[in-house]
Amino acid sequence: MEYIVHLGILTAIYSILAVSLNLSVGYTGILSVTHAAFFGLGAYTTAILTTRYELNFFVSLIVGIAITAVVALFIGRVLSKFRGDFVALGSVGFNMIVWSIFLNWQELTRGPLGIPGIGRPELFGFSFGDNLSFLVLAAVFAVLVYAVARFIESSSFGRALKAIREDEEALQVFGYCVLHYKLAVFTIGAGMAAVAGSLFASYITFIDPSTFTLNESIFLLSVIILGGLASNKGAVIGAVVLILLPEALRFVGFPADIAAQTRQAVYGIMLIVLMLYRPQGLVGEYKL
Repeated sequence: MEYIVHLGILTAIYSILAVSLNLSVGYTGILSVTHAAFFGLGAYTTAILTTRYELNFFVSLIVGIAITAVVALFIGRVLSKFRGDFVALGSVGFNMIVWSIFLNWQELTRGPLGIPGIGRPELFGFSFGDNLSFLVLAAVFAVLVYAVARFIESSSFGRALKAIREDEEALQVFGYCVLHYKLAVFTIGAGMAAVAGSLFASYITFIDPSTFTLNESIFLLSVIILGGLASNKGAVIGAVVLILLPEALRFVGFPADIAAQTRQAVYGIMLIVLMLYRPQGLVGEYKL
């Protein structure tokens, strides 16, 4: 039962990350590969504020969202100077910069040693110390983020984002300030990722820079491509599949000496086949 609860918590956290990234990549067409940096900013803010300054988790969550939003606004402003694939390359650079700060600013982040002893959330005297109650908390946040994303999708703001993805120049002709829309959705998505980071840090109770590398950003991009770009439902499905599939392959019964490698090979082959025959993802309406 604890194992299932553990997978449920990870699925909720990665659903938040997938839905938030899908706003930028799927709906707006901004090929961002820096989402792990925003994930890490939320996690480190909560870790530092709760362990060093003994602030409440929910206070650290709000501060983490604010800090991440400011950083995202700056990054988005710089990325707006690029076009096409150069946006992706620029976002890779920012992910590396943020990861390097996590690794080398040892007075603040403890560098490669990480930050241990992160407490679980408490609200009005109730502690989310056991995993089942934490699953409920993570699920509530996942539902809230999903609801916000759905609201954005169905609003005039969301329709403008889709228009930017399809033909940015045409939208400018009608007097829309495309830059403002891009910065807004990029910042909103980053703030949502910070929520996932705070939950992750509090659940694991330990973080270090290895979780927030470029590989994590690529994994998150794979999640939304698999589930389906420009589909909130697809983002959640992608998170569920890519969290549960590697775990399910543990029970296939591969020979012990090659089990790990075989699971990774099967996992990779399934993704390649899907991309060949269903490039828009499982339930997506748009493909890169």
